[in-house]
Amino acid sequence: MTGAAQVRWGIIGTANIARAVFLPGLRQAGGDAAAVAGRQASRAEQFARDNGIGRGVAGYQALIDDPDIDALYIPLPNSLHAEWTIRALEAGKPVLCEKPLCGTLPDTERTLKAARQTGTLLWEAFAFPFHTQLTQLRQLIADGAIGELMEIKSNFHFSVTRPDNIRYSRDLQGGALLDVGCYPIRLAAELFAAAHESAWATASWGGQGVDVDIWGVLGYPAGHRLLLSCGFGRSYDAFTTLEGTAGQIHVTNPFHPGPGDSYTVRAGRDEPRRYPAAPEELSFTALTRHINAVLRGEEEPRRLAVDTALPVAQGLHDLAEAAEQIR
Repeated sequence: MTGAAQVRWGIIGTANIARAVFLPGLRQAGGDAAAVAGRQASRAEQFARDNGIGRGVAGYQALIDDPDIDALYIPLPNSLHAEWTIRALEAGKPVLCEKPLCGTLPDTERTLKAARQTGTLLWEAFAFPFHTQLTQLRQLIADGAIGELMEIKSNFHFSVTRPDNIRYSRDLQGGALLDVGCYPIRLAAELFAAAHESAWATASWGGQGVDVDIWGVLGYPAGHRLLLSCGFGRSYDAFTTLEGTAGQIHVTNPFHPGPGDSYTVRAGRDEPRRYPAAPEELSFTALTRHINAVLRGEEEPRRLAVDTALPVAQGLHDLAEAAEQIR
């Protein structure tokens, strides 16, 4: 499509993240939530009514095949990402798939192969690389504000209390590493711009055999490293430090910054400098605005999954294997 027309989005599945995160960002970015598909028509129609979506559709394939849909957002459980993303790509529908792109490395490779073969645009739903805050952090590092960035220490924890939550399901490829550990790995990929060389992790296990708390290390060239800690057993925490040879940047939330978030530069004996995280935009706004602009022919695509997803998938795979070995 070209021109100023609204991009008509379809949502495959009635996941809570679509309601809580994707839809508000899409609306702020000027997109049209045209339809949502569910396995049952009644559920899809109710979700559409409750969330201001144009219509409910019975069946995921029906939405993929709908000629009145320009792009698809896929917030299904991890175990279903590969199948439905590949189906959409083969139908020529651009896709924004929830993170991680897939729950396993082979499925990620298979999905990326489909994206390359079809030429259909595919993004993995990490919104923070498009956010103003990461641009500002990159500039500080490039300007030498903390010397050479050597180490990233990054948390992502929140409380999951319902035992039937899909994050506790091994069959649906849940677990803390896949659900939130992918964020620090993507942050390291953005800032180190290199493939990791080593991996170590240990975990606590629960639910239906998933990691409910995990911490580990990815080693990168020249002594750079990522230390991550993530889990489902404590209050919300995404605090991250970027540690350099001449200082640190403390970031209250690099992944989903809100109005109260900030980052603080601490270098030498200088007074700490604190900055607000970003303008008052919702987490998904910049990402969906970019996709809308690409589909209207106004921008060239950036950060496509074919260019960014494999290092994250490899990191997840290696950390999971390391944790399993000492289980």
